[in-house]
Amino acid sequence: MRRKILKHLDWYIIRKFLGTYIFAIGLIISIAVVFDFNEKMDRFMTNEATWRGIIFDYYFNFIPYFANLFSPLFVFIAVIFFTTKLAENSEIIAMFSTGMSFKRMMRPYMISAAVIAVFTYGLGAYIIPKGSVTRLEFEDQYYRKKKTNSVRNIQLEVDNGVIAYIERYENYSKTGHRFSLDKFEDKKLVSHLTARSITYDTTALHKWTIKDYMIRELNDLEETITKGSRLDTIIKMEPSDFLIIKGQQETMSSPELNEYINKQRRRGFANIKEFEIEYHKRIAMSFASFILTIIGVSLSSRKVKGGMGLHLGIGLALSFSYIMFQTITSTFAVNGNMPPWLAVWIPNLIYSGIAFYLYVKAPK
Repeated sequence: MRRKILKHLDWYIIRKFLGTYIFAIGLIISIAVVFDFNEKMDRFMTNEATWRGIIFDYYFNFIPYFANLFSPLFVFIAVIFFTTKLAENSEIIAMFSTGMSFKRMMRPYMISAAVIAVFTYGLGAYIIPKGSVTRLEFEDQYYRKKKTNSVRNIQLEVDNGVIAYIERYENYSKTGHRFSLDKFEDKKLVSHLTARSITYDTTALHKWTIKDYMIRELNDLEETITKGSRLDTIIKMEPSDFLIIKGQQETMSSPELNEYINKQRRRGFANIKEFEIEYHKRIAMSFASFILTIIGVSLSSRKVKGGMGLHLGIGLALSFSYIMFQTITSTFAVNGNMPPWLAVWIPNLIYSGIAFYLYVKAPK
């Protein structure tokens, strides 16, 4: 009989947790959509965006993106809100009076956190990136009207022992200026090509047209020079390899991100920290559901003076500080020498220590 009662309590807590979590998302997302709409409406109307596009292309993709981004906040609010109510109604005291330990009471909470973690990771890694493509294209067309059209000082390995360099690339004309291509064998330079410009042919993969070029072929002490005005050739690179558009990492699924990061590392392309941060952040943010659930339950599982208001205040402060801390460490990774995976996981490591302390202290 006791086992049956505990099982019923488990499902009771799980339903309360997930129900409050969904309610918190609906409430806060509604407010966020109203503020976002008021901010962007004038620009949308000025640029003649259609209502169908605003609703289906933008907001249908904005809502899951925003909800997933602030999922840790919603978890914290949900846990504190309904756990404080349980404590105020003496329901937690009733659970403990049956012999249930604090550790045992945490089980349905952690099951709920696992459901949220799996759900948010699945959304962030596979579903939201597809919607982000549509959302960002809509913003570029009707709100920002600004895209990255040029990039400077490109250097990457396009093949084994083959290094390409472009001083300036302009995307509107698909043309790079001051191009060079060096080929090495056994760490020795055997060929050096320089050209005034190089243009990407969009009709074929990896096809480039080189103009006003000179090729120096080195063979021990001999040197052969070849010059020409035009050369159509295949070079294993394309503009997307080095022309990074703002928010591009948000449009890739996690397998695509991993493949892109590994590909750019092999080529020696250094500007991939934002992609690495995005890849690790999706995992870290999902794991945060467990940490913030433990903190929330430990804070709100007994009656205190101030009740729900005090608990919500502490919870909001901690959850916002978590999100802010993650933003700060990510900035250090992009602009400094901190490894991206470490920058993303530092907030989790620190808040894991806070969670452990509160968890040990809570039963006392």
